[in-house]
Amino acid sequence: MNSQRVTVVTGGSRGIGAAVCVRLADEGHDIALAYRSDSAAAESVADAVRASGRRCVTVRTDTADEADVDRLFDTAAAELGPVTGLVNNAGVSGPVGPLADADAAGMRRALEVNVLGYLLCARRAVRDMTRTGGGAIVNVSSAAATLGSPGEYVHYAAAKGAVDTMTVGLSKETGPAGIRVNAVAPGVIRTEFHADPERPDKLGPGIPLGRPGQPEEIAGAVAWLLSDDASYATGTVLRVAGGR
Repeated sequence: MNSQRVTVVTGGSRGIGAAVCVRLADEGHDIALAYRSDSAAAESVADAVRASGRRCVTVRTDTADEADVDRLFDTAAAELGPVTGLVNNAGVSGPVGPLADADAAGMRRALEVNVLGYLLCARRAVRDMTRTGGGAIVNVSSAAATLGSPGEYVHYAAAKGAVDTMTVGLSKETGPAGIRVNAVAPGVIRTEFHADPERPDKLGPGIPLGRPGQPEEIAGAVAWLLSDDASYATGTVLRVAGGR
């Protein structure tokens, strides 16, 4: 694999994605940061990446749109070099509450971003990495995949279950090409993802470690899975959920 690390991070403008960009930059990755709408936030993260001496390009991307995904990877390759890593992180929760109250449009959008978006980005990454000598993909899943998230977002949990299955299947498919595929399953993390900003603190006492996690704690797991230290790890879902 090319010794230069060029990693695409989707949903990189905030929360876990932003922490991943900064951590990977610290570990020598150049970053192609994909974001959906907040260009100011994306540029702020890009500045932090550049402050550590790495290169960063920001690309407005709807990961559920095939043409946007191709443009993202084309831009990364043209401006940074061959892509060696992908962090599939862009996600939306969709409607929050019991499934009986969920609207179809919201669920459809959540499935498009959380499942189809991951598949489209991974497909393009595999095409490129197969041609350039291998690489690594990390899918950001969720502890919701096994907890089910009753009363909150069963459809989101179902989508993350699909991500876990995709991780296992794709790892077996691409292993011979030198492409590793793993996932990180975060628990309750203190980010802007939650519809209720107080949700992490409300759930904290019920978590075995007694607190919600920080984005940086997930970024560390992602960085490890992309590193040479994880060279024999593929097809695994690494749970970082405080014991949930």
